[in-house]
Formats: sequence, structure tokens, C-alpha cells
Amino acid sequence: MARQPTIEFWYEFASTYSYLAAMRIEAAAAEAGVAVRWRPFLLGPIFAAQGWTTSPFNLFPAKGRNMWRDLAREAARHGLPPVTRPDPFPQNSLSATRAAILGQGEDWLIPFTQAVFRASFAEGRSIAEPASVIAILDSLGLDGTQLLKAASAEANKTRLRVAGEEARSRGIYGAPSFLTEDGELFWGNDRLEQALAWAVGERPPGLL
Repeated sequence: MARQPTIEFWYEFASTYSYLAAMRIEAAAAEAGVAVRWRPFLLGPIFAAQGWTTSPFNLFPAKGRNMWRDLAREAARHGLPPVTRPDPFPQNSLSATRAAILGQGEDWLIPFTQAVFRASFAEGRSIAEPASVIAILDSLGLDGTQLLKAASAEANKTRLRVAGEEARSRGIYGAPSFLTEDGELFWGNDRLEQALAWAVGERPPGLL
């Protein structure tokens, strides 16, 4: 039996388009016959290295206005709830990302990730405070207090820093990003299907 191809899904909880991708990638990948490795990370340090102190959707107002409208259209197209805009945007995603890093390899990572995104972009709730992250973990039948304590330990903080360094070293500059096993990088929710096609060996005509 042939080995199932895999893509890496790099996402940031403060990212609007990561929300869309997180809510549909499992179904799309299953249909394509591709496995998904979920890779949470922080975009802030990558933006800072480019001289940005906030989201480019805040730095460029016209781009931001169009993004929120586009996000609403795409959410409706995919059958997701109406979008809520977090205040402030972007939300501080540090505690949630630490928890997700801790959850890598655990069966609760995907439902936790999707619950965080729903809280932020569909329910209008804060994800910034540790108490908010604990509440989300508790809602999944987990011990949120203990998990967030473990997520805040130095060893897990190091894992998060390493993930960010890996993202930079592999050319990731935004979220969501998808990496195939041969290192091909696709950026943006609208490139998910192309990433899946590449992962199973499909190439556009004339492209090596």
C-alpha cells in the first residue's frame, strides 16, 4: 500500500484566514487522500523582523476593510457562522498557542484549535486571557488549569520558540501556510486546494 502524503498546516490563532483554513482543512484533506500535520506558531516575531508592529490589515486600512468583507463572504460560502471582529484585532494569541504547542500529537489539538478560532471569529469572545484558554480546554472535557500550567512551563515555551525559528527557516512569512513533503510552500486559505493537489503529485502543465 502506498504511503499517504502529508502536508503541514502552519496557523496563527490571531489570523483571520487561518480560521477559515482550520475549519475546512480536515474534510478537504480527507477527500484528497492527504494527512495533515497541524503546526501552531506565532506570527508576531516574524512580523517584527519585517518592521511591522501589528497586522498588515491594520497597517493598510483599505486592505483591512476588504479583508473583513472577504472573510465574511468566504465564511458564508463555506457554511460557517457570521464573522465577528475581535476587539482589539489582532488578539494576543500567546496563551492559546502555548496550549496548542503542548497539544501537538494529542487527540485534543484539533478540537481545541477549532474551538479557539470559533471563540474568536464566530462568537466574539476573547482568547487573550489565560482564563479564556482554560475555559475552552475545560469545555472539551480537559483539565484546563493543569494543561495551561504545563503549557507555561519553560520546556514548552522553548518548544514554541523553536517552532517559530523553524517557520522562519523554512520561508514562512504569513498564515495560514501549507508545506508539502518536498518543501513546496503555499500561503493563504485560497491555496489549500493547490497544496493538496501538489501533495498527491499533481503539477500545473509546464511546471517542474
